Amino acid sequence: QVRVMESGGGAVQAGGSLRLSCTASGFSFGDYAMAWFRQAPGKEREMVACITWSGSNTEYYIDSEENRFTISRDNLKNTMNLQIHILKSEDSAMWYCAADYTGWGTCPFPESRAAWGQGTLVIVSP
Repeated sequence: QVRVMESGGGAVQAGGSLRLSCTASGFSFGDYAMAWFRQAPGKEREMVACITWSGSNTEYYIDSEENRFTISRDNLKNTMNLQIHILKSEDSAMWYCAADYTGWGTCPFPESRAAWGQGTLVIVSP
């Protein structure tokens, strides 16, 4: 069973940095594309960063955030991280880790193919 769990959220000041982590279990982690989604209050959930399976390790970012986010994976530890730089008010959101449970390994992937974590809340203060 594909399971992912997020950590690292919290209250932070605008302009600071934050690292979110995702721990995976129940599947061959290196074979799966992994992604981070963000859902701000009143807005739709959106994919902000994605990393392909370990054979290519290609990073994908939403256009507007390419310079602020860094996604990475550690296939030995079955973890994925997202480093967020220069936090903005719009980063106040629930952040979700997702695995493409179909095993295609490519990015981006639609929500219909995602196995979700519970989310971790980030609150950015002025």
